[in-house]
Amino acid sequence: MAVKQKIVVAWSGGKDSAMALWRLQGDERYQVAGLLTTLTEGYDRIQMHGVRRVLLEAQAESLGLRLIEVWVPMHAGNDAYEAAMKRALGDLREQGVSAVVFGDLFLEDIRAYREKMMAGSGLAPMFPLWREDTRLLSGAFLSAGFRATVICIDPSALPPGFVGLPYDRAFIDDLPEGADPCGENGEFHTFVHDGPNFRYPLRTMLGVKVERSGFHFADLLPIAPGHAPSGDSVAPAPANNKILE
Repeated sequence: MAVKQKIVVAWSGGKDSAMALWRLQGDERYQVAGLLTTLTEGYDRIQMHGVRRVLLEAQAESLGLRLIEVWVPMHAGNDAYEAAMKRALGDLREQGVSAVVFGDLFLEDIRAYREKMMAGSGLAPMFPLWREDTRLLSGAFLSAGFRATVICIDPSALPPGFVGLPYDRAFIDDLPEGADPCGENGEFHTFVHDGPNFRYPLRTMLGVKVERSGFHFADLLPIAPGHAPSGDSVAPAPANNKILE
């Protein structure tokens, strides 16, 4: 029996990383060893999307996977991010991990940045969704049984009313002309709360909607017993939101 390649998935909590994870979980060549996520110190939230850590933990628990947290200081730039990631990648290499999976779709500069960041780490970058037709991919995501909520939008690309909506066919059909159905240009970001690889769906509700750092956020709250939220702050998006996703 062939030895499986040990990999981790760069995890934003959104639909693209969820789809990439599901694809590779179905490939017998790989063993998914965990979800690699960047969080902001002082906010206790995912760095890119402002999702509460308790929901991130609930995702990992439902998926049955280890959560690998990389903490970055508040308002940190790419230097701090890269230093934290370098340490995390070194630890993963020592644990026998050979690759990191990214859910990027077609932005060449982002892929080039990730490849540069991974160079010399001893781990290879993987892009299982690369260059797929994003309209077909969004349909495949929904047809597979994934369910997600739009938790961040760029108001220069979408009306503010789109934040907090379910990511479904109606949402995709209502996107303005030119908006990517997967939000690959940063138009919107999602949080996945159910899917074919989830052992059970996550129960959530919408909290406050706020505008921070030029983005509109919907604060998603857990409603399962024992997961009562506290506070109402939403982490601001970093200046280069696609790099840190």
